[in-house]
Amino acid sequence: MQEIERDDDLGWLVGTLDRILGVQRPLVVNHLRSLRRKHPELSPAQVIERLKKQYLAAVTSGGAAVGATAVAPGIGTAAALGLTVAETVGFLEASAFFAQAVTEVHGIHVEDPERAKALVMGLMLGSGGKALVKRVAEQSMGRGAAGSAFWGELVTSRMPTGMMGQVVDFLRRAFLKRMARNTGASMLGRALPFGIGAVVGGVGNHILGRQIVQAAREAFGPPPVAFDASLAPVVHEVRPSLGERISEARAIEREGLGGGLRRLRQRRADVPPVDEDLPLEDSAPPAPRGTDGAETDGGRG
Repeated sequence: MQEIERDDDLGWLVGTLDRILGVQRPLVVNHLRSLRRKHPELSPAQVIERLKKQYLAAVTSGGAAVGATAVAPGIGTAAALGLTVAETVGFLEASAFFAQAVTEVHGIHVEDPERAKALVMGLMLGSGGKALVKRVAEQSMGRGAAGSAFWGELVTSRMPTGMMGQVVDFLRRAFLKRMARNTGASMLGRALPFGIGAVVGGVGNHILGRQIVQAAREAFGPPPVAFDASLAPVVHEVRPSLGERISEARAIEREGLGGGLRRLRQRRADVPPVDEDLPLEDSAPPAPRGTDGAETDGGRG
C-alpha cells in the first residue's frame, strides 16, 4: 500500500479527536469514581497502574482482532483498509481516555478541548511531542518557568491560553505524519498470512501503547499521594424491589398514617445522601463519541 504523505489524507483523525474529547471528562471522572468505590484501598499510583493494564489490554486485543480479520478469506483490500481505519479510531479513543484519566488522577481537570487535544497528540508523539511543547513554552513563558514544570502540566494548565493554538498546530502536523507512517506499516503487517497478521497487529499496538504509557509517566511525574476531592466515590442508594414496595404499602395501609410517617423517617435516617446525577459503572473504559466541551482552562483542583 502506498504510504499517505499529505496531511489532508488523515485530517479526519483530527476531527475524530475533536468529537472524542468533547465528552471525555465526565466519562473519565465517573469511571475513576466507580473504580474507587469498588476498590477503596487503591492508592493513586495503584489506580494509574490499573488504568495502564486496562488500556494495554484494550489496544492489544483490538489490534489482534483486526489483524486476523483483515487477512481472512474473502476480505478485499477496501474492506481491510476500512478495518484498519476503524482500529485506528479505536486506538485513538482508548489513548485519549487513558491520557485524560491519568491527568485527573494527578489533580488536573482538562475541560478545554484544545488543551486535551494537545495532550493526547503530545503523548502519542512521545519524546518529539515533549520537545515541541517545551520549545513553544520557553518562547512564551521563558526558559525558567517552562523548564521547572513537567510538560503535561504545561500543556494542560500552565501555558497561556493564547499559545494553545500554535501548540496544537505544530502537534497536529507532526501527529498526522506519524499516524500516516503507522497506518501504512499497519496495513503491511496485516497482509501477512492469516494468524501472523493477528500477532503483528496485537504486538504492534502493545508496543505503541507502552510508549504512550511511558510518555504519560514523563508528562506528569510521580503520582500524587492523595486523590483530588472531585474523584471521591459516590455511594448508591439501595432501592427496594417491586415486591418489597408492595409489601410495605400493605403494611402502611394496616398501620395507618402514623405508621407510614414512622417508616419514612426511619428510611431517611438510614440512607445517606447520594448524588443521583452521577451514575457509576465499574467497567472497561467506553469508546466515547460526542460534541465539543466547554472551553475553559483546566487547573489543579
